[in-house]
Amino acid sequence: METNRIELVSPCLFGLEGPLAGELRRMGAADVRPQNGRVFFAGGPEMIARANLRIRYGERVLVRMGAFPARSFDELFEGVRALPWERWIGRRDAFPVKGSCVDSKLASVPDCQSIVKKAIVERLKGKYSVQWFEETGPVRQVQFFLRKDLASLMIDTSGAGLHKRGYRPAAAQAPIRETLAAAMAYFSRVRHDAAFYDPCCGSGTLLIEAALYALNIAPGLGRRFSAEHWDRLDASVWKRERESARALEKRDASFSAKGSDIDPAAVALTLENAARAGVADRIRAEQRDIADFREEGERGCVICNPPYGERMLDLKSAERIYRTMGRVFRSRRGWSYAVISPDDSFERCFGRPASRRRKLYNGMIRCQYHMYFDEAEKP
Repeated sequence: METNRIELVSPCLFGLEGPLAGELRRMGAADVRPQNGRVFFAGGPEMIARANLRIRYGERVLVRMGAFPARSFDELFEGVRALPWERWIGRRDAFPVKGSCVDSKLASVPDCQSIVKKAIVERLKGKYSVQWFEETGPVRQVQFFLRKDLASLMIDTSGAGLHKRGYRPAAAQAPIRETLAAAMAYFSRVRHDAAFYDPCCGSGTLLIEAALYALNIAPGLGRRFSAEHWDRLDASVWKRERESARALEKRDASFSAKGSDIDPAAVALTLENAARAGVADRIRAEQRDIADFREEGERGCVICNPPYGERMLDLKSAERIYRTMGRVFRSRRGWSYAVISPDDSFERCFGRPASRRRKLYNGMIRCQYHMYFDEAEKP
């Protein structure tokens, strides 16, 4: 067994386990195992940096400390105390605890937080021969998850969630999550040598994530991570992984993207966010009603997240937009179209069934991702 092997897990939105597992395998992660809402994997210290910088579809990168049955507070205490916390937590480091309990005998989150904290303190007291921890150093956020009486303990390496790329300090109404937008680009097979269009661009998230995907730009290059401050991980690891990620970029690709929105403030916000993301040279945006949409070029991909009943419009108004989309999104050779919507009436209003559908979650809203492929490009 490798002495520097680290067991890791990345939680994700339901429906994104497959794409997340695939990108982890491509970046060299070992023992990749997708489960509902998360993907387990392993690697050396460099994998912590690599995954944080490069994964598009995961929400965090967590060190897996261990898992064990916990039907009582005594079992929880002893199980936590038995784990090797000293591997990651120094005598001056801060280690706050948070977690959740689902379908377990131990149902009180505050009580479990207290037990986990006490158990870690007792473990570290013995390892460092001290009785008091000032916790003035870098943060190691401890997480526990109790589900069906099984306790899982982890340490967060990411800090802010990985969907926070750093380019969107402000957003238009009802923005789509960055990790979901990236997955939509993946499912629709956005190409580096074709056009991309979002006729409901909002704050530009779909346009930006499509550009990052097509140009193979690591989504985490514009931000920092909690584990960058840890003395257990050499700073040179992060430097090397940033350089490696930049070397994989396809800046010479011909990809271009265009967005439009009926709201001029949204258009301005799109251009600001694109500049912060470093892809302003690839993205154009203008004020335009979706009824005036027209494709440009011989081939490309259209993806949009239209306003719908549960977020911004009443159902009748949303259905009018779906009918308009059905008219302007023509079946045209070389072009594909995709729309995310929670409304069961979407395809009826759009006027034709999708080539393929995927169940996805936009926040807590269960949606269908309706994809319309050119006949020659169907999966």
